[in-house]
Amino acid sequence: MTDSEQITTNIESMRDVILSMAIESWRFGRVFDRLLLKLDAGEQSRYKSQFRWFIKKVEEALEQADLRIVNVEGHPFDPGIAATPLNIEEFDGNDALMVDQMLEPIIMGKEGLVKTGTVTLRKVEL
Repeated sequence: MTDSEQITTNIESMRDVILSMAIESWRFGRVFDRLLLKLDAGEQSRYKSQFRWFIKKVEEALEQADLRIVNVEGHPFDPGIAATPLNIEEFDGNDALMVDQMLEPIIMGKEGLVKTGTVTLRKVEL
């Protein structure tokens, strides 16, 4: 293996590690949000502050790697969205759908899509 091939392999390996850490921190954030709802208002405020700082640091680290997490929760569902809907078969083709929950985030890079997300959908009640 040449030096340039080794460098390319190392860069790809580091990017994979960063992606994995970003996804796991995103998942942890979802759990932490649910946990915060169980605390009283005073404790919620303190821990929300620390959590926002943590998320800010994760986003800054991703930005340095030319990556960003895209959250489409609450947005109208479009078949071209960069996420796999797990429950699409529950709906008719005429149903207006929106993204109910993101199970895995979409990750974008400066060249475009890096990793597709996973979502669940719900019907929009008109």
